[in-house]
Amino acid sequence: MRTETDGVKLNFRLPRFLWNTHKAPDKLQMYEQTYEQILQAKLYCEAGRLLIEREERLFGEIQDPEAATGHQEEVTELEVCRRELLVLVLETLRLSLEPVEVGGAAALVSAVKAVEQEEAQDRLWGQRGRTPPAWRPCGWKELHDSTLRGLVEERMDSPSVVPPTNQVGQSSVQADVCDMGRQLKEDLLQVASVVRSCYPPEHNIGHLYIKAYHSTFSARLRKIADFGLEDKDCKFLLRWVNEYYPQVLQKTELAGEMDVAALGKLLPEELLKPLEDQFLSGQQEELTTFVGRILEDAKDKWNKGEEPSREDGFFVSPVSYDIIQLINGKVTSAEKVVGDLQKARTIPRQLNDLMQRFKGFQNDVIKQNKTSSRPVVKAHLGCIQQFRDFLNMKRHLFTEEVWDDCLHVLTDMKLSAQEYLLKPVHEVLKPEYRKLGTSDWLNKNLFISLLHGLEEELQGLQGSIGSCHQELLRKLHQEVTVEYVRRLLKGAKLKDEGQQVKACNTVRDNAESLHELFVKMGSDDVWLKDILTKIAEVLRLQNLPAIQLQVASLGTDYPDLSEKHVSALLKLKTNLSKADRRSVTDVLSVISGSGGREAAPTFFSEVRVK
Repeated sequence: MRTETDGVKLNFRLPRFLWNTHKAPDKLQMYEQTYEQILQAKLYCEAGRLLIEREERLFGEIQDPEAATGHQEEVTELEVCRRELLVLVLETLRLSLEPVEVGGAAALVSAVKAVEQEEAQDRLWGQRGRTPPAWRPCGWKELHDSTLRGLVEERMDSPSVVPPTNQVGQSSVQADVCDMGRQLKEDLLQVASVVRSCYPPEHNIGHLYIKAYHSTFSARLRKIADFGLEDKDCKFLLRWVNEYYPQVLQKTELAGEMDVAALGKLLPEELLKPLEDQFLSGQQEELTTFVGRILEDAKDKWNKGEEPSREDGFFVSPVSYDIIQLINGKVTSAEKVVGDLQKARTIPRQLNDLMQRFKGFQNDVIKQNKTSSRPVVKAHLGCIQQFRDFLNMKRHLFTEEVWDDCLHVLTDMKLSAQEYLLKPVHEVLKPEYRKLGTSDWLNKNLFISLLHGLEEELQGLQGSIGSCHQELLRKLHQEVTVEYVRRLLKGAKLKDEGQQVKACNTVRDNAESLHELFVKMGSDDVWLKDILTKIAEVLRLQNLPAIQLQVASLGTDYPDLSEKHVSALLKLKTNLSKADRRSVTDVLSVISGSGGREAAPTFFSEVRVK
């Protein structure tokens, strides 16, 4: 901190009013030199005290200021000395943010005390009830504050902090804002580490500086914001307002001296909103453009007949990864830029339309059914799963409407993809399905041919990532079981107990074989085997109450079991009368009010019966 008296010549001898006529002549020379040494040593508080003492001798003891006219020369000299001392004090204040030199902090401490002395003298004269000297009240405190505010404005207008080398390539707006920001940060660090200790705590000097820098920085940014800004400058300005500037304030040691949030933002809402609208609109357009390019690139590759690449044997597509990274990056970054997640969430508001474009692309792939269509659809299943995981894990990045709409689109895409991949399997197995429930099925081991055909088709379904392939297998497992039950319910009649027991054993064996095959291939749906086992038990039982209990158990576990399903099953047992069948189906009405298992899977609603 440089504190000099350059420009203020100490060319005055010790004023006569400081002569002490009671001192011995040989002491007068030493007294004069002592006063000049006080000024040279920047002991402004001591110098001010001497001036106040003379003021008191001239004015303090007399009731009428006119009585001091006889000492007009001394009064004039006192006034001149006061002005010269004020110059030195204000100069010291102006240098308070410069690097500290030896004695610099002591000079500032003395200058601050000099201001305090003058304020105390002003208050004293206010209490005396008579006309004070012409310079009272002197208002040095107001001059102190205005000097510091002026100092802040000068430093922000002409930053002296050397910019880093990586500032090359910045626009003039970005460079100006960075320069001011660095100056603000360095100066506040100086205030925290040096200047603050030169003031009494009750002065709260840190608060004064922070307010001054905030006000000055805000005024400069307002001027910048008034002009039309390019998108990159708009984003940069918003980041300073909402991210960088609050970080600078929070990291300084002065943050605890005031409520930083109470300062408000650097820009008012009427200037912030147009900047935010410009930024968010630009981000929305970029997102739409980039996603469009990603989808077009995938479509071009498919049109050329290219298959998706493989990772660990699975077909994969970069579509979901690229789009997810894009959305996550833009919304997360925008939250920092605009300082509000709710506003940032408007960026992907067109995501549903983009997902519809992805769905349209998949529909084209399925409709045209090219050689590369199946690998593409298998890769899409992985994309769909990744999109769903992202939407659920990062739900806070989306509005409720966008989140819900996108999940609906993804569900449609998944079902469409699964149907496309499984439909050929059912076409191949259709001849084997027709044998189910027939007399030949009951008397010959025909189910083995269905298992062989199914196993061959399962090999062709491989290629989707693990979780998606497992889900596809579960769906196929359920669809095959549904077809099995549908064929069984309209199958050959079982005339006696022997045929019914045989049918029971056949269904049990088929259920076990089907379960083992799908478990081997990756499905883990044990409950499908349970359904067939319970149906088989109904076929075996002959005692009416036992049949009722078994149907009640089936209906409890699977609430979508209807009277039509039970009636069709019981009609296979021709030794049951119509009244017996009615007594069993009535069980469903009894248990319907008791509710089934929580999250019970649907099954029988997929089994259509007449």
